[in-house]
Amino acid sequence: MNEKFEHPQVEYERSDLSALAILGFLAGLALVGLVMHIILAGMFSYLDNYTKRRQAATNPLLPTTTVDLRNPGPKVANEFPLPRLETNELGQLDDQRLAEEKVLATYGWVDQNAGIAHIPIERAIELVASRGLPVESANLAGNAKTTEAPARAGRASRQEEKRNEIK
Repeated sequence: MNEKFEHPQVEYERSDLSALAILGFLAGLALVGLVMHIILAGMFSYLDNYTKRRQAATNPLLPTTTVDLRNPGPKVANEFPLPRLETNELGQLDDQRLAEEKVLATYGWVDQNAGIAHIPIERAIELVASRGLPVESANLAGNAKTTEAPARAGRASRQEEKRNEIK
């Protein structure tokens, strides 16, 4: 079984990738990059000169004023049309988060006429844990009907409780 098998038609590929082809490709790539660079530099120069020629002449007698564009005041910000960019993103984000946190952590009225109030999340979790979620039961006809949850059964008493907690 230690015989040497020879297949005269099986041997390594003689037409490997040549180094000259790789160098030619890299040279062509560099040449294309150089041509593109020259074209773009020419376009930039042309457009820069075009805008300088079309720009209105400035009056040397007028005082030059500089505006800090990184921190524009409210007067400058109001001169631009809507929609305006935010001038103090972090401050506005903090204010929004504080307002949301206030709503989520306090008692208050959503619609006082309808008797709808909002309560803190922790209190809502306690109420759901003690009273349970709404359940569905089938009536005699076989149609599924949502029944009032135990939490909804005492709605009037809860509204009074919320009113007392708000006060």
